[in-house]
Amino acid sequence: MITKNETFDGSFPFRPYFSSAPGFNMHYIDEGMGAVVLCLHGEPTWGYLFRHIITQLSGSHRVIAPDHMGFGKSETPADRTYWLQDHINNLEKFVLDQDLTGITLIMHDFGGPVGMGLAARHPDRITSVISLNGPTPFGQPELAQAWTANVNASPWFQWILQAEKHGKLEKILSEIHYHILSTLKLNGFERNELITDTWIEVYRAAFTSPEESLGVVGWAKGVAIGAHRFEEPSDEAKMKISNLPALAIWGAADQTLQGEYLIPLFRKTFPSGHVYELQNAGHYSPEDAPETIGLLIRQFLDLTSKNKYSLT
Repeated sequence: MITKNETFDGSFPFRPYFSSAPGFNMHYIDEGMGAVVLCLHGEPTWGYLFRHIITQLSGSHRVIAPDHMGFGKSETPADRTYWLQDHINNLEKFVLDQDLTGITLIMHDFGGPVGMGLAARHPDRITSVISLNGPTPFGQPELAQAWTANVNASPWFQWILQAEKHGKLEKILSEIHYHILSTLKLNGFERNELITDTWIEVYRAAFTSPEESLGVVGWAKGVAIGAHRFEEPSDEAKMKISNLPALAIWGAADQTLQGEYLIPLFRKTFPSGHVYELQNAGHYSPEDAPETIGLLIRQFLDLTSKNKYSLT
């Protein structure tokens, strides 16, 4: 686990906080004051992915970025499972313990299904939704077909399925510390100038042993064996959430979560939502296009706070 005060040469200078509400030490960043923005990362990243967003928004909002169980500075308990529903449960306990309301969700990668799971359970706590290359499963009739099509077209998911088939998935991902760069590159980012010793260390430091790699293994294995369960929203939750302001910003070069299959799911849930596809950004769009994404998010939050965001 990354030490709590590690800043990676000052590139992540935020004060660390920890919550025991989910039954383990969950690390989170809590910067600024105002309406709550809750940033949810995916695989195999952590809150560091949102460092630019935290800086960009904390002057006007309270920005909270937790690390999921087994990721970043959070604990990796040995006696827990790491399926989607476990991460939803953890996030729910954290949000209820903090009594967070008026939440804008910002979700990347599997942070999307985790955040939408929270929205299904507590729609009254959510005021707007932002997807950054993050799926938004919410009981859409097309969900299973779209997800299967995306898995079949994705090099990352196909690698997961093949590695599991040959009994190698857990061994390889338990040693992700040694091949984190190839894993990140397979998922896809466009800016190769990001690759510095510090940047690589940021994303490998949480997985220094097989015991610390249970999170990254669990998410991939859950896909391979069908252990993850998307939260099923009630009709009331669907109605409340579908009427919220919503924004999708999608790195169009993403080969892992492909817009062709997943943006229509966003549009189905948020028929009045806005979609921006960024042609020079990949799966890790917050790394590839932080300035553009920050500008779009700030504009969205400013207009929604004034009830001026166009829903037409």
